Amino acid sequence: MKSLEAMRWGNCSVPSEFVLLGFSSDYRLQVFLCLMLSLIYLMTLVGNLLIMAIIWLDTHLHTPMYYFLGQLSFLDICYSSVTVPKMLKDSLLEKKTISFEGCITQIYFFLSFGGTECVLLAAMAYDRYLAICHPLHYTTYMNKKTCFCLVVGSWMSGFLSSMIQAFLTARLPFCGSNIVNHLFCEVPPLLKLSYSSHAYINEGMLYTMAGLIAMGSFLLTMVSYVHIIWAIKKNQTRKHKAFTTCTSHLTVVSLFFGAGAITYLVPHSSHYKERNKLLALLYAVVTPMLNPIIYSLRNMEIKEAIRKVLGKVVGMSRV
Repeated sequence: MKSLEAMRWGNCSVPSEFVLLGFSSDYRLQVFLCLMLSLIYLMTLVGNLLIMAIIWLDTHLHTPMYYFLGQLSFLDICYSSVTVPKMLKDSLLEKKTISFEGCITQIYFFLSFGGTECVLLAAMAYDRYLAICHPLHYTTYMNKKTCFCLVVGSWMSGFLSSMIQAFLTARLPFCGSNIVNHLFCEVPPLLKLSYSSHAYINEGMLYTMAGLIAMGSFLLTMVSYVHIIWAIKKNQTRKHKAFTTCTSHLTVVSLFFGAGAITYLVPHSSHYKERNKLLALLYAVVTPMLNPIIYSLRNMEIKEAIRKVLGKVVGMSRV
């Protein structure tokens, strides 16, 4: 069997590795970036692990809403871990390289976890819709089996859709440079390196997957909140509690879908490469860190559960 390096499309071949340009070659800036990424990644791990632990330890939080939130926290850890450790390593290296196989693997898992988060956020919106618009039948509709199916469906949707994109990207012929002007491996920067009709197929698939997974999930989320807002207007007594449980989710949705939509759906230009890198940092690195902060600050039940757990820990340490 031929190796990847030996495969040929005319005068084009699969490179053995890609060179990532990152933000800057200035050493001081690289050190600063390394420190910032380290702090953000540490906060991501601690914050999301804390949310997961609190939900697991406090039986009052064993409800569908917090079951989804625990899944989101675990997903954020996975999503961030696909890119940040490699970026930390690269921030201290003069030449930032990644093998062809490593690049495709990073693309696959990055799109998998990203797609899963899109669908999971839509499932969380549906859960809030049932809780606020159909409170009397909520426990019937949102039972354990339904929660499990929604979570499994989210993971399957993300991993199956990304498989198509990663497969097509792996088959692209790269006729020009192997230098990727980005922080990590993503499909849009790689499409620019492939000068062939295959790139148009990939670009079409990219927008198709974005439409089915990202835009489909976003529209379902918005439809859920239109019904929620309408129900709140009709019943003002539920207004305060409804908004405290929904504003956190809407904030997360806005951050995640907003930055992702600009990156994948807005046409790219060479004049906005640095902007695209900043947006990539926002949805790939910063958002997974902000999610537990947003949910804990806006949710009284999470705050109370944290106080209980910390109180038990302090009490045990004094014994």
